[in-house]
Amino acid sequence: MALPDPLLAELAALLGPRLSTGAAERALHAQSESHVAAGPPDAVACPQTTAEVARIAALCAAHRVPITPWGAGTSLEGHALAVRGGLTMDFREMNRVLAVHPEDMLCVVQPGLTREELNRWLRDTGLFFPVDPGANASLGGMASTRASGTTAVRYGTMRDNVLGLEVVLAGGEVIRTGTRAPKSAAGYDLTALFVGAEGTLGLVTELTLRLHGQPEAVSAATCGFADMAAAVDCVIATIQTGLPMARIEFLDPATVAACNAYSGADLPLAPQLMVEFHGTPQGVAEQAERFGAIAADHGSTGFVWAQAQEDRNRLWKMRHNAYPAILASRPGATAIVTDVCVPISALAQAVEETRADIAASGIPGPILGHVGDGNFHAILLIDPADPAEKDLAKALATRMAERSLRLGGTITGEHGVGFGKLPLMAAEHGAAWAIMGHIKQALDPHDLMNPGKLVPQEQVR
Repeated sequence: MALPDPLLAELAALLGPRLSTGAAERALHAQSESHVAAGPPDAVACPQTTAEVARIAALCAAHRVPITPWGAGTSLEGHALAVRGGLTMDFREMNRVLAVHPEDMLCVVQPGLTREELNRWLRDTGLFFPVDPGANASLGGMASTRASGTTAVRYGTMRDNVLGLEVVLAGGEVIRTGTRAPKSAAGYDLTALFVGAEGTLGLVTELTLRLHGQPEAVSAATCGFADMAAAVDCVIATIQTGLPMARIEFLDPATVAACNAYSGADLPLAPQLMVEFHGTPQGVAEQAERFGAIAADHGSTGFVWAQAQEDRNRLWKMRHNAYPAILASRPGATAIVTDVCVPISALAQAVEETRADIAASGIPGPILGHVGDGNFHAILLIDPADPAEKDLAKALATRMAERSLRLGGTITGEHGVGFGKLPLMAAEHGAAWAIMGHIKQALDPHDLMNPGKLVPQEQVR
């Protein structure tokens, strides 16, 4: 259904060519990295200022038209798909660095800025923004999904690195949460409420982010293990010693084979850990030596250090390209990509049980992840023309989530819920899930902010 003519006229007067109802633009915003699907929005708006966002929200509220926020479109559970049509709000033109406060080690940015763009901007300041989900995601989207990634083991997730927000609520009201102060005890933590709300409570139009000093020295390495259990046990031992790693990633043999073929690497076809240390030259050397000893105790082989920047860049580019590499390993396949996160003490059991479950299914499902914080992913490759394979992969993903809950973990460590994992929320949260629905009703009584996602749908319809 098209937007009401009066609303279209008002939006066109406000935005001019930055409002599109063209089929190509709408189709672009119906695409996703996810296995879930929805139709295109009725229109796409590209605001440039908070005032425009607020005006658009007020107009849509008056006409009861839903709004779906769009950052870079890299989410994996359908977060940015317009499941009820309406207006998609694309923040690509709100992509500026508004302020940097080096003495406070923070910056203020618009939501459409990507993490790579921010770090290029910060290159000469001696500071950087550490959260690295792999994809060049928008910072607004990263905050909304409470993203993390390869560096979370040292620098934390978006929850730890967002100090404040500017948010436009469903009726167009603009609020600010948080301050530039390092901490506060003044009332509810509304910043934490909106970080991870996936756009269901309001539209993020500005972020105050914590920055970190660029490390003086960086060293990275890869090392192989005889089996997955030894590699995971090495991770657990390393974490328990308190060794301050910047990254510690795990690749199973299927992932290694795919990365070798795709990136021209020559890693041994065995479970691999990829690690990185940040600090002073002396500190990095000491950390590397300690990790090497721990890895040797767990039977590691093929220990290769990458200290030159170009070698490290090549290494982490290979890791970030793991998803397209795995897709290429089964030509014509699509993927159901799922993640879970468990306590470190349960990591080995979770990975081994998942591996056995995938092997028994007959579906290719390489495993990799940010195992330093208990988070790992399975990329389940399916023939898109075979509904039975899709059903089998979805059942595997569900069992992964159930296994994680049984072991004291969560159904998603960083991908978020969207509507792809909506059916699993009750199992994790019980009665607390209804409280999320009550909060949604209080802030968005007509269910206009990214509807169909995250909260119990029977409460908000």
